[in-house]
Order: sequence, then structure tokens, then C-alpha cells
Amino acid sequence: MTAVLTITEGCTSVIEWPLIVRQHGPIVWKTAYRLLGQDADAADCFQETFVSAIEYADRQEVTNWPGLLQRLATARALDHLRRRIRAARRRAPGISFEQVAASGPSPDQAALDAELGDRLRAALCELAPRQSAVFCLRCLSGLSYEEIASELGLSIDAVGVTLHRARARLQELLGGSTGRES
Repeated sequence: MTAVLTITEGCTSVIEWPLIVRQHGPIVWKTAYRLLGQDADAADCFQETFVSAIEYADRQEVTNWPGLLQRLATARALDHLRRRIRAARRRAPGISFEQVAASGPSPDQAALDAELGDRLRAALCELAPRQSAVFCLRCLSGLSYEEIASELGLSIDAVGVTLHRARARLQELLGGSTGRES
């Protein structure tokens, strides 16, 4: 097994990256794919997440690998979304219909779901970076307020306030398209 030697605050520690990737890779993939919805983008995000983790581990000791990797995956996926939206705005608007499995939802419901997903991704890019990170870590990755606070260096109250503001802004950006009553 390959190991990478890092020095953290005067002490030497051995980080076994293949083991970390094996243990935590599925949650990184799930986080990236949930946000991006495309294999190619999720694969790029997966790689960028672990590159960022290596750089982070070179600077300081990591005490919570799953939390760090989810936070990095969320940030990288949001970066991909922002780039994708900017690129889409530059080219002519077009509709991309994906194939719908016969056992899945009806074609019209699948189209509505895809449109809502695209609108949510675009709206997440409109939020302040902290708000989008807190929203994704809570609502898409299922982290607790305590885990989010620890990973983002916020108080638990700040996480709650930021999440509330993110939801309010998303409600404003998405309007009535979420299917919920205001």
C-alpha cells in the first residue's frame, strides 16, 4: 500500500491515501453526483476533492476525514455548477432530454423534475458561498448542525441562521416551482 508522508505542526504522520479513498470515496462520489447529476462532472469533482484534501493535509492535521471530504466535494461541485451555468449562458439555450426508463416516472414528470433540478442547481449558484455550502451539507449530504459547524468553523446558531437564510433565498429564487405552499 502506498503512503504519503506529511508533516503537521512539528510531528510526522503517515497518511494512507488509498485507504482514505476506499473508505470515504463513496460519500465524496455521492455528494458530487447529487449536486452535478452527470458522471463526467462528478468524476472531475471526485479527483479535485482528493487533490484539495492532499493540499489541506499538507498544511494541517485532519481530525474528521468524512466531514472534510464532504465539505471539499460540496465546494468543488458548486464550482463546477457555476462554470456549467456560465458556459450555458454563453451558448444558445437548448433543451436536453434524457432517456426515461419505462419503470420510472412519466416523461412529463421526469421533465419537470429535471427542470426543477436544473433550477435548484442554478439557484444554489446564486446564493452566497457559505449559504450554498451549509444548505448542501445539511439538505443534500444530511450532516447535522454540529458537523457543519465543526467543518465550516461556525457556531451551531450561525449554521441555523445561515440555513434559514439559504432556504428563504432559494424560496425567493425558485418561486412556487417547488410544489410547496409558501
